[in-house]
Amino acid sequence: MNRRSCEFIDLGILEYTRALALQQETLAAKIEDPALPDRLFFVQHPPVYTLGRRGGRENLVVSESFLDAKGINIVQTDRGGNITYHGPGQAVLYPVVDLERARIGVADFVFGLEEIMKQTAADYGIIADRDQRNHGLWVPYSKNGAAKIGSVGLSVKKGISIHGLAMNISPDMTPFTWINPCGMANVAMTSLAKELEGSDTLPIPMARIRDKFADYFCDRFNFESVEEE
Repeated sequence: MNRRSCEFIDLGILEYTRALALQQETLAAKIEDPALPDRLFFVQHPPVYTLGRRGGRENLVVSESFLDAKGINIVQTDRGGNITYHGPGQAVLYPVVDLERARIGVADFVFGLEEIMKQTAADYGIIADRDQRNHGLWVPYSKNGAAKIGSVGLSVKKGISIHGLAMNISPDMTPFTWINPCGMANVAMTSLAKELEGSDTLPIPMARIRDKFADYFCDRFNFESVEEE
């Protein structure tokens, strides 16, 4: 079976709203010309909270003035889910993919994004899997009990996906304590670095995670990654 081409673009560390604008521009272009290639954006964000369609401000456990003092903005989005945190050290993958042309169902796409994180965790000896409480990836035997290590939130327009997955590699975990992550109280969050504390595999190069995400995405969904022209 022939593989579909997708452009893989590493945005480095980029503000959330700018990365969202790039996704929306790609979405609009693909709606106008369906023959344009799909794109995968890999990025880390400066500290920011994003709200999903289910809301999220009610799940802040600190005041917005407190966050202002910390320099952390709150951005409303059209993705699924509730409130989440993004920051440096978190690996984010935004696939702008024509699911209809690729013949990928939305549920299968979400499952596949979770698998990408699951395979990445397994490469570091971390057992992680799904949990009925919420989409994403969980470490059932974390050092702190069951803890969430990755999230998935999508929006699909005209059959084309935007938004995507976020996996905690080595972020500052403190901002997660200022919210009920994904709208769930008393949920512990973790990261690869936290689970590997004391291991000689630290630090984890983000470039290595980037390459794993690209490879696992292409293998899972039958794509071939090409350089942006």
